[in-house]
Amino acid sequence: MESGVVAAEAVEGIEVRNPASGETITTIAVDSPEQVAAKVARVRAVQPDWEAMGIEGRYHWLGKLRDWILDNQDQVLDTMQRETGKVRADASNEPTYLADIINFYGAHAPDFIGEEGFRPHSPLLAAKKLRVQYRPHPVVGIISPWNFPLILSLGDAVPALIAGAAVVVKPSEFTPLGLAEVVAAWKHELGAPDVFDVVQGIGETGGALVDNVDFVQFTGSDRTGRKVMARAAETLTPVSLELGGKDPMIVLADADLDRAANAAAWGGMFNSGQVCISVERIYVEEPAYDQFVAKLATAVGQLRQGVDDASDPKDVGAMTSPNQIGVVEDHVDDALAGGARALTGGKRVPGPGDYFEPTVLVDVDHTMKVMRDETFGPVVGVMKVRDEAEALRLANDSRYGLSASVFGERDHAERVARRVECGAVNVNDVLVNYFASDVPMGGWKESGIGYRHGAPGIRKFCRSESLVITRFGGKREPTWYPYTRGRRGLVARLAQLFNARDWRRRLGLRR
Repeated sequence: MESGVVAAEAVEGIEVRNPASGETITTIAVDSPEQVAAKVARVRAVQPDWEAMGIEGRYHWLGKLRDWILDNQDQVLDTMQRETGKVRADASNEPTYLADIINFYGAHAPDFIGEEGFRPHSPLLAAKKLRVQYRPHPVVGIISPWNFPLILSLGDAVPALIAGAAVVVKPSEFTPLGLAEVVAAWKHELGAPDVFDVVQGIGETGGALVDNVDFVQFTGSDRTGRKVMARAAETLTPVSLELGGKDPMIVLADADLDRAANAAAWGGMFNSGQVCISVERIYVEEPAYDQFVAKLATAVGQLRQGVDDASDPKDVGAMTSPNQIGVVEDHVDDALAGGARALTGGKRVPGPGDYFEPTVLVDVDHTMKVMRDETFGPVVGVMKVRDEAEALRLANDSRYGLSASVFGERDHAERVARRVECGAVNVNDVLVNYFASDVPMGGWKESGIGYRHGAPGIRKFCRSESLVITRFGGKREPTWYPYTRGRRGLVARLAQLFNARDWRRRLGLRR
């Protein structure tokens, strides 16, 4: 999902191109490790005042950012389309999501990270007042990928900022422009506190960011995530990693096949399949297989692909990364060589731009890359299974576990969904779990560490600090010096009284 993050190479400038046309948009300057360290130090110096502002004060500034994004949607979407090759409908999800996530955490942060009080569990602590407060990691570093350049950068920056952290983001070198526009607006148009910045570059820049911050949020491949985690371990810097998936969809015999096929077409081809929670592999019970496959092939075969504009709207856009289209081509070629058939698509689109045809593969199995490894393109593989037991076995036969979908009669589908091994399961729907901010979104197995959304999505940017406050007491506690036989005996008797769970032991009676 991303290029190298911790390699040692150094470059002076990066050419940004439009993947829909192949044309060069601009060249951006690269931040050196020294410049990265300076930016982190600058926002770190301002962070204590930002934290002291309180949740309400910080939400005030994030609300201004929300309003700027909504007021400047056309500008934001134009930039995003140029650097990603997305169609307008796919791009439009990003400003909508960002406005919602700002509102969500602005409203719920007091519940998630407000100070908590606890009743002492033991009478021995009755004189103590127990409190927990959540203090932010001073500077959060975010390394974000190219497939959703705003959702997967700002979507993590928002809860970190509301928590009271300063934030520095390194976007993908393929899609650096949209985030830079938003950060410029934060600084210059809104005049917001100087706690939010961006650094540009490739591996050397990302490595320097990991070295200088207090918490790292990384989204990308498991291969690069391991490198980020290893580098962060050198400074004992905590990390949260979202490392992609190979998301299964199960179609039971009692499913609404029209809904299931339409969901599979959108869930597999949305954003050209460049979504960590894309539907990539589908398991269909035998009685429904033929009808489902026919409906899916028809739906995918009707999709319009190409450069999108108002007069000629399209459904599926370009592949954003020139490297990723090679991965997709390799997976499809491997499947076809192994006996699979392409009912639609199956090859790269000739001509300018990086396009791969929307593809439905059948006669696939788990020996093929397209059913094992993250394809991250407009490709789905469909397998026929005997029953739900086989569907579950195959769905769970993966090193990934990010999300999944199950289609069928509601109660039946829910029972099956509860046995899928992943962080989130949609019942009779696809992808929607990402927009359900109320509940955590994260991966099992090699899909990552940590969660977005819900309380975990903001608490991960904080350190819990417990306060144990003595409300009353004498000159010394019974457990303090000097030790005496009488005080030691008193403490032992009290401990026996309060910890034993039967009256004989509480009273110190022998057998």
